[in-house]
Amino acid sequence: MTREELKEKAADLPLAPGVYLMMDKMGKVIYVGKAKKLKNRVSQYFQDSASHTVKTRQMVSQIDHFDTIFVSSEFEALVLECNLIKEHRPRYNTMLKDDKTYPYIKVTASEEYPRILFSRQMKKDKNKYFGPFTSAGAVKDTIELIRKIYRIRACSRKLPQDMGKDRPCLYYHIHQCDAPCQGYISQADYQKSVKQAVGFLNGQYEPVMKYLEEKMRTASETMEFEKAIEYRDLLDSVRKVAQKQKITSQSMEDRDIIAMAKDERDAVVQVFFVRDGKLIGREHFHMNLTGSESKAEILNSFVKQFYAGTPFVPHEIWVQEELEDAEVIASFLTARRGQKVRFVVPKMGEKERLVELAEKNAKMVLSQDKEKIKREELRTIGAMNQIGSWIGLSGIKRVEAYDISNISGFESVGSMIVYENGRPKRNDYRKFRIRTVQGPNDYASMREVLLRRFSHGLEETKKLQAEGGDLAMGSFTRFPDLLMMDGGRGQVNIALEVLRELQLEIPVCGMVKDDNHRTRGLYYQNVEIPIDRHSEGFQLITRIQDEAHRFAIEYHRQLRGKGQVHSILDDIEGIGPARRKALMRHYLSLDAIKAASIEELAKLPSMNEKAAQAVYNFFHT
Repeated sequence: MTREELKEKAADLPLAPGVYLMMDKMGKVIYVGKAKKLKNRVSQYFQDSASHTVKTRQMVSQIDHFDTIFVSSEFEALVLECNLIKEHRPRYNTMLKDDKTYPYIKVTASEEYPRILFSRQMKKDKNKYFGPFTSAGAVKDTIELIRKIYRIRACSRKLPQDMGKDRPCLYYHIHQCDAPCQGYISQADYQKSVKQAVGFLNGQYEPVMKYLEEKMRTASETMEFEKAIEYRDLLDSVRKVAQKQKITSQSMEDRDIIAMAKDERDAVVQVFFVRDGKLIGREHFHMNLTGSESKAEILNSFVKQFYAGTPFVPHEIWVQEELEDAEVIASFLTARRGQKVRFVVPKMGEKERLVELAEKNAKMVLSQDKEKIKREELRTIGAMNQIGSWIGLSGIKRVEAYDISNISGFESVGSMIVYENGRPKRNDYRKFRIRTVQGPNDYASMREVLLRRFSHGLEETKKLQAEGGDLAMGSFTRFPDLLMMDGGRGQVNIALEVLRELQLEIPVCGMVKDDNHRTRGLYYQNVEIPIDRHSEGFQLITRIQDEAHRFAIEYHRQLRGKGQVHSILDDIEGIGPARRKALMRHYLSLDAIKAASIEELAKLPSMNEKAAQAVYNFFHT
């Protein structure tokens, strides 16, 4: 659509709340926004650009068309905006890079004999949840500690229904469970232990510390030194857990403290998690900036995206700047929590100092990570650009590499790995079982792999375009900027032949190895180009080569393993894995199966008369 057509379409929009999606010529969503009055908001983009920021002008120049979704309130628009940003991850939205789910400690209070479990979700059920915590390792260590101290069961048995059905597990024998599954502890005593464990999770450390100190002293006095050491170690673990609580508040409220720091390119948001007045942890988040966003704009985007994805919402959220959508976001979070949620911008006293502390942490992370990010970019994007410079190509983002694996032609397989911006994109990896080639013919096998990969990609693209679907939904629709073949002239020529056959123009280079099977150069356009072995580009090529080889070998071993696990019983019609196992479990040997009559074979639970006849005939005809 032209600029005038876009302006006319925007002018026809109603003065109603809703969400708008800006799209480029490829139909890709590049920006998602919400508006109280869609007509006014969307029309602003196509007015005089003098008042626009650099970011907005750049985005508007790429808009080909837009879609709108009408809703009944600004609140609904906010919810929909959050969901659409998360789904499409538009280029011009200030994006939260981290998509983390925090761990919780779950006490299954709904069970008669509760358990203490690790959980990534907090659900509205009868169970008790503690957290969120920022470290999964710390959660697991805490659960293990609680089980050792309070002897809470770890099994998944349904009690009391399954009581006495099986022997007690290992935890009973190592004195970390009182075996309620055997009735060795009454329900009342077990519930008492669970109550104490819940008290521990609520921060009541003193009782258990005194208990362990007394036990350690008693064991030492009776010269049971191994037990004394055990109690000492448990006591040290409890002290470590207790020492993690550094910030306390008399209000005993749940709150998050949010502040940020930014430079020209990057922003870091620091969050302190305070639960029941205690600091349980902190976490930082990197934000992708698209222009000269203010602190308030960045915090506004962060809060919407962060709380749309986290299951727990605190009563208070302290922020360093007033949020543009504070009222609407607060309503949204209140609905999620089921209780009132409010934003606070501290201006003085202890509250302001805590926000300043969060900001200092954000600045420190930003300065520390800056060098780290530079090194990582040099290792990834920089290395990719270096490879491009060697062969005279620019703008290389996506690379596909291929390898073949077999042993004397047995179970030949092909691997396809993908690197984007210098990093492996494992969701796009593909593996191929060679169908048409017999024997160890790597060239023919590679031809089959490439032909299948790109033919499938072309077919998928054609089908999705006909249906008006998103090309990103296809398994093979994304084509590479460069093909990297594990080999020299031969493999490159095979790839070029396949591409010509399919009328595709994709650059192809070969990774040429020396006598020690190390890459010595790149073969491109009939020339071998030497490469600097001390460069980041060389390191990246080595990683790509090793990864393609590893992926192919792994698949080949998997198939080879399946092929080797073969029984003569598998050759009998009507005998599958279940019947084979049943026969071997009952008769223990092939000779015993061979000696059995049809009637005896048919008596097995998994067998019938037809299958029994087939087994008998196999061994006696």
